[in-house]
Amino acid sequence: MNRGDGAGTRPAVGRDGARVRLARLALGFSQQELAEAAGVSRQAVAGVEAGRWHPSLQVALALAQALGQRVEELFGPSRSRPPVAATPLSVPRGAGQQRVELAQVGERLVALPLAGDRTFRAGFSPAGGVWLDAPAAPGGAWNVEPTGPLRPTLVVAGCDPALPLLAGPLALLDQPLALSWWPCGSREAARLAAAGLVHAAGVHVAEEGVGAAGGGPFPGGRAEVVGFSIWDEGLAFRPGLAVVGLSDVAARRLRFVNREPGSEARSLVEAEMGRSGLVPGDIIGFDTAAGGHMLVAAAIAAGLGDVGVTTEPAALAYGLGFVGLASERSLLLLPRPLLGTSEVRGLVRVLTSSALRDQLAVLAGYRGLATCGEPVASRGG
Repeated sequence: MNRGDGAGTRPAVGRDGARVRLARLALGFSQQELAEAAGVSRQAVAGVEAGRWHPSLQVALALAQALGQRVEELFGPSRSRPPVAATPLSVPRGAGQQRVELAQVGERLVALPLAGDRTFRAGFSPAGGVWLDAPAAPGGAWNVEPTGPLRPTLVVAGCDPALPLLAGPLALLDQPLALSWWPCGSREAARLAAAGLVHAAGVHVAEEGVGAAGGGPFPGGRAEVVGFSIWDEGLAFRPGLAVVGLSDVAARRLRFVNREPGSEARSLVEAEMGRSGLVPGDIIGFDTAAGGHMLVAAAIAAGLGDVGVTTEPAALAYGLGFVGLASERSLLLLPRPLLGTSEVRGLVRVLTSSALRDQLAVLAGYRGLATCGEPVASRGG
């Protein structure tokens, strides 16, 4: 029975079609193959993907079943949940909405505020193996002794400190996935993805540059580009300071915390210095190289610097002042040769899930969440 003619659809009310298209690509289906698997017409699939129609419940269920996903993952809105009473382990700092971890301890629900150093993990990560010896030839494989059985693991490279939030939803999939996050700049993340060394590359570009298929290099490869979030990048500073720009930092001889060479944050600083006529010697601490946005904010909060370049979410997590220099769109590059792998298919499901969007929604400084997981562009032929 064909369920996909005009009688089975109604005018589109959202961006659900983009989710269907990406899920189809992840399975390697053509529109005709998806239509046959779901028992609908190819025109119905094309209409849903183009956003011209929103499927009826019957068609939505058929498409979700054919794509191996739950209908709410493809078409469902985020869910709100009733509040619960919890005892905080410490008094939350700052004003406004505060994120916490929730845990049941005996008969009491406790809340662990996620602020300052508790916004990210600074302890040891579990190892999957240990090096035995170096490769015989440069660029060859190393010998590693595993410390336990290998687990299906999604590997994501990039500098957005919200990327580790993928771990929770990935663990809830029908076939759970672990997450390995490799923190690095956008250019390096794109290079690793193009070389087939990671499943996805997190990059960020100025919002006006998104039309150029996500910005940043993707040498020698092809990729689907999907949205993740939007945030501001700029200068974070100690409470009580009133920093307005890099010229102010130089004039007042404030101690600066910089990012590593090659990072987009450092490039932003260098561009601002060029516009202001500044040279590295004018900025105390220009040669410092913190390896991530959260580390910059942590250094300032610890008194190791007065001001540094980072993201607004990182600054807010530590209660720092912030002045924006650029609005950045955080994107994920998904190499097309890996779209059919279980890891990337799991990532595609998680990106449009309420479990991830609910986490991003309560993280101060993040916006543009309606486009999380939505296709932005394709790179390459």
